[in-house]
Amino acid sequence: MKIGLFVPCYVNALYPEVGVATYKLLKHLGVDVAYPLNQTCCGQPMANAGFEKKALPLAKKYENMFKQFDYVVAPSASCAAFVRTHYPRLLNGEKHACETSAKTMDIVEFLHDILKVTALPGHFPYVVSVHNSCHGVRELGFLRQQR
Repeated sequence: MKIGLFVPCYVNALYPEVGVATYKLLKHLGVDVAYPLNQTCCGQPMANAGFEKKALPLAKKYENMFKQFDYVVAPSASCAAFVRTHYPRLLNGEKHACETSAKTMDIVEFLHDILKVTALPGHFPYVVSVHNSCHGVRELGFLRQQR
Protein backbone atom coordinates (compact mmCIF):
# COMPACT_ATOMS: atom_id res chain seq x y z
CA MET A 1 0.00 0.00 0.00
CA LYS A 2 1.51 3.29 -1.15
CA ILE A 3 0.39 6.48 0.59
CA GLY A 4 0.71 10.05 -0.66
CA LEU A 5 0.94 12.64 2.10
CA PHE A 6 -0.96 15.84 1.30
CA VAL A 7 0.00 18.70 3.58
CA PRO A 8 -2.62 21.46 3.16
CA CYS A 9 -1.49 25.02 2.52
CA TYR A 10 -2.58 26.35 5.91
CA VAL A 11 -0.79 23.51 7.71
CA ASN A 12 2.34 24.19 5.68
CA ALA A 13 2.17 27.94 6.38
CA LEU A 14 1.08 27.96 10.03
CA TYR A 15 1.81 24.53 11.53
CA PRO A 16 4.51 22.82 9.45
CA GLU A 17 5.39 20.60 12.41
CA VAL A 18 1.98 18.91 11.96
CA GLY A 19 2.98 17.79 8.46
CA VAL A 20 6.32 16.50 9.74
CA ALA A 21 4.66 14.70 12.67
CA THR A 22 2.12 13.09 10.31
CA TYR A 23 4.90 11.82 8.08
CA LYS A 24 6.88 10.47 11.05
CA LEU A 25 3.82 8.76 12.54
CA LEU A 26 2.96 7.02 9.27
CA LYS A 27 6.57 5.87 8.86
CA HIS A 28 6.61 4.63 12.49
CA LEU A 29 3.50 2.57 11.73
CA GLY A 30 5.28 0.95 8.79
CA VAL A 31 3.40 2.77 6.04
CA ASP A 32 5.08 3.30 2.66
CA VAL A 33 4.52 7.05 2.53
CA ALA A 34 5.76 9.65 0.04
CA TYR A 35 5.52 13.41 0.13
CA PRO A 36 5.23 14.67 -3.46
CA LEU A 37 7.01 17.98 -3.91
CA ASN A 38 5.33 20.97 -5.56
CA GLN A 39 1.97 20.31 -3.95
CA THR A 40 -0.23 23.27 -3.24
CA CYS A 41 -3.64 24.20 -1.90
CA CYS A 42 -6.64 21.91 -2.54
CA GLY A 43 -8.71 24.91 -3.64
CA GLN A 44 -11.13 25.04 -0.75
CA PRO A 45 -10.45 28.71 0.19
CA MET A 46 -11.27 29.85 -3.33
CA ALA A 47 -14.40 27.71 -3.58
CA ASN A 48 -15.63 28.81 -0.15
CA ALA A 49 -15.20 32.45 -1.20
CA GLY A 50 -17.37 31.91 -4.27
CA PHE A 51 -14.58 31.45 -6.81
CA GLU A 52 -14.96 27.75 -7.65
CA LYS A 53 -13.42 28.18 -11.10
CA LYS A 54 -10.20 29.33 -9.41
CA ALA A 55 -10.12 25.97 -7.57
CA LEU A 56 -10.28 23.95 -10.78
CA PRO A 57 -6.57 24.16 -11.75
CA LEU A 58 -5.66 23.12 -8.20
CA ALA A 59 -8.03 20.15 -8.36
CA LYS A 60 -6.44 19.03 -11.64
CA LYS A 61 -2.95 19.40 -10.17
CA TYR A 62 -3.96 17.41 -7.08
CA GLU A 63 -5.46 14.67 -9.26
CA ASN A 64 -2.34 14.37 -11.39
CA MET A 65 -0.01 14.45 -8.40
CA PHE A 66 -1.79 11.84 -6.27
CA LYS A 67 -3.53 9.47 -8.70
CA GLN A 68 -0.79 6.81 -8.48
CA PHE A 69 -1.24 6.36 -4.71
CA ASP A 70 -3.52 3.84 -3.01
CA TYR A 71 -4.56 6.48 -0.46
CA VAL A 72 -3.94 10.16 0.04
CA VAL A 73 -3.67 11.14 3.70
CA ALA A 74 -4.02 14.72 4.96
CA PRO A 75 -3.71 16.13 8.46
CA SER A 76 -6.90 18.11 7.84
CA ALA A 77 -10.48 16.85 7.85
CA SER A 78 -11.55 20.06 6.12
CA CYS A 79 -9.26 19.62 3.10
CA ALA A 80 -9.91 15.87 2.88
CA ALA A 81 -13.65 16.58 2.92
CA PHE A 82 -13.33 19.22 0.20
CA VAL A 83 -11.44 16.85 -2.07
CA ARG A 84 -13.82 13.97 -1.39
CA THR A 85 -17.11 15.82 -1.69
CA HIS A 86 -16.39 18.58 -4.23
CA TYR A 87 -13.75 17.30 -6.66
CA PRO A 88 -16.05 14.84 -8.47
CA ARG A 89 -18.44 17.67 -9.35
CA LEU A 90 -15.70 20.20 -10.12
CA LEU A 91 -13.82 17.86 -12.43
CA ASN A 92 -16.90 16.37 -14.07
CA GLY A 93 -17.45 19.43 -16.26
CA GLU A 94 -13.82 19.30 -17.36
CA LYS A 95 -14.01 15.68 -18.49
CA HIS A 96 -11.07 15.03 -16.20
CA ALA A 97 -11.08 11.69 -14.39
CA CYS A 98 -11.57 12.11 -10.66
CA GLU A 99 -9.46 9.28 -9.27
CA THR A 100 -8.41 10.66 -5.92
CA SER A 101 -11.57 11.86 -4.19
CA ALA A 102 -12.65 8.47 -2.80
CA LYS A 103 -9.14 7.58 -1.60
CA THR A 104 -8.39 10.90 0.15
CA MET A 105 -8.65 10.62 3.93
CA ASP A 106 -8.00 12.62 7.06
CA ILE A 107 -5.14 11.16 9.12
CA VAL A 108 -7.43 10.13 12.00
CA GLU A 109 -9.84 8.45 9.59
CA PHE A 110 -6.96 6.60 7.92
CA LEU A 111 -5.50 5.41 11.24
CA HIS A 112 -8.90 4.22 12.47
CA ASP A 113 -10.55 2.82 9.34
CA ILE A 114 -7.66 1.54 7.24
CA LEU A 115 -4.75 0.77 9.57
CA LYS A 116 -7.05 -0.10 12.50
CA VAL A 117 -4.55 1.37 14.97
CA THR A 118 -5.44 0.66 18.61
CA ALA A 119 -2.46 2.34 20.28
CA LEU A 120 -0.06 5.09 19.32
CA PRO A 121 3.54 5.65 20.40
CA GLY A 122 4.18 8.00 23.26
CA HIS A 123 2.53 8.78 26.54
CA PHE A 124 0.23 11.64 27.50
CA PRO A 125 -0.79 11.38 31.17
CA TYR A 126 -3.80 13.69 30.99
CA VAL A 127 -7.49 13.25 30.32
CA VAL A 128 -8.54 15.12 27.20
CA SER A 129 -11.72 15.94 25.39
CA VAL A 130 -11.99 15.46 21.64
CA HIS A 131 -13.77 17.96 19.46
CA ASN A 132 -14.47 16.49 16.06
CA SER A 133 -14.31 19.11 13.34
CA CYS A 134 -17.49 20.13 11.54
CA HIS A 135 -16.16 18.82 8.22
CA GLY A 136 -15.13 15.56 9.86
CA VAL A 137 -18.58 15.03 11.32
CA ARG A 138 -20.76 16.36 8.51
CA GLU A 139 -18.82 15.41 5.39
CA LEU A 140 -16.56 12.55 6.44
CA GLY A 141 -18.99 10.90 8.86
CA PHE A 142 -16.67 10.61 11.85
CA LEU A 143 -19.48 10.12 14.39
CA ARG A 144 -20.86 7.12 12.48
CA GLN A 145 -17.74 5.20 13.48
CA GLN A 146 -18.31 5.43 17.22
CA ARG A 147 -19.58 2.37 19.05
